[in-house]
Amino acid sequence: MEWQRGVHHRSSLRLAHRDQRLVDDASPVLTSITPIPRRWFQTIPSRPASHPPSRSDRGPPSQEDTQTDFAKLDVLGGTPPPATAIDACLPDGFIIGNGLRLSNGSGCLLINGEVAEWRPWEGGSRTRLLNEQGQWECDPAAWGVLSLVWPKPDLLILGLGASMHPLSPATRTYLSTLGVRTEIQDTRNAAAQFNLLATERGVGEVAAALIPIGRSS
Repeated sequence: MEWQRGVHHRSSLRLAHRDQRLVDDASPVLTSITPIPRRWFQTIPSRPASHPPSRSDRGPPSQEDTQTDFAKLDVLGGTPPPATAIDACLPDGFIIGNGLRLSNGSGCLLINGEVAEWRPWEGGSRTRLLNEQGQWECDPAAWGVLSLVWPKPDLLILGLGASMHPLSPATRTYLSTLGVRTEIQDTRNAAAQFNLLATERGVGEVAAALIPIGRSS
């Protein structure tokens, strides 16, 4: 009996020692767990709207030389527009900057500082400017002046009336064979773009072909 008690006591000691070792090995893992702090949400009141100033007086004007003069930033402000600039677009024509008035329903070609009446719907095989696909197309004979002038302009701005339409492949291909890039706009925007680019780059670089805004396609 005494021998059995000794064996049982030694077994209990070994089990207690093993349990203590397992606790010691697990203690770094247990101590590495950081508790998650509790977040508190708080509603921040909105700021009151600022009141408009009671006076419009900004004080005396500044005498500093570092002020920005925005009028000097307009690099084209002192450049006069070309004589062929479009002053007004009419339903049946145009008013040109040199005083010329076209009011007989004709369009105009503006090339190298010259103005020519332009009727692409006459003198060719086409009487309508829109084909069956809704594309703008005219007879190659309508570009007679553009095909003869030399040197040719780099850019041709097309104003196709009150609205804008895509060019037909045939018309686009013909203008490409002349070595001229094209820009399509409605007539009002085309006239404004021509005035700006012709002032900036010169009438030798930029040309325009404009249809009156009252002309139906």
